[in-house]
Amino acid sequence: MARELKFIILDRDGVINEESAEYIKSSAEWRPIPGSLEAISLLSQAGYTIVVATNQSGVGRGYYTEEDLAEIHQKMIACAKAQGGVIDKVFYCPHRSDEHCSCRKPASGLFEQIAAAYKIDLSGVVSIGDSLRDIQAAEKLACKPILVLTGNGEETLKNNPELHGKIPVFPNLLTAAQTLLKERENV
Repeated sequence: MARELKFIILDRDGVINEESAEYIKSSAEWRPIPGSLEAISLLSQAGYTIVVATNQSGVGRGYYTEEDLAEIHQKMIACAKAQGGVIDKVFYCPHRSDEHCSCRKPASGLFEQIAAAYKIDLSGVVSIGDSLRDIQAAEKLACKPILVLTGNGEETLKNNPELHGKIPVFPNLLTAAQTLLKERENV
């Protein structure tokens, strides 16, 4: 039996931190969803490499700079580390949807960047998001998508009822992580 790749891709807004219709424009506005940092810690301690793939069109819209975004990500990484977790790297798309880039989810560019950076095939790699575009991007590289109901997750499930039974759905990142680790123990 082939060894399972211990690698996981997380969306940021609505999965790790609270979602905001006004965008997260500074590190002061970044707030973790309860349990998300514990989830990252559990996965890290179980040997998973954790990366983040996130659309950040606020850069392209001029709401915040790439330097602001770097500070937000530094805070997220530091908060995860303080809980015993490691976010290895953050991949982001700074473009607006009208720019039609190849990296903005649901396009697969961020996932292709991850595959190239780590020199791995993402087939079967777990990818956790809260929106349909997260699921669509993951499926393009044969990842195993999971939907969480935090952030836009409830709305995503309501608007896409076909997802019921098609992909795993969890209330939040912590429950998803606990379930993944429990399933792994039982293999």
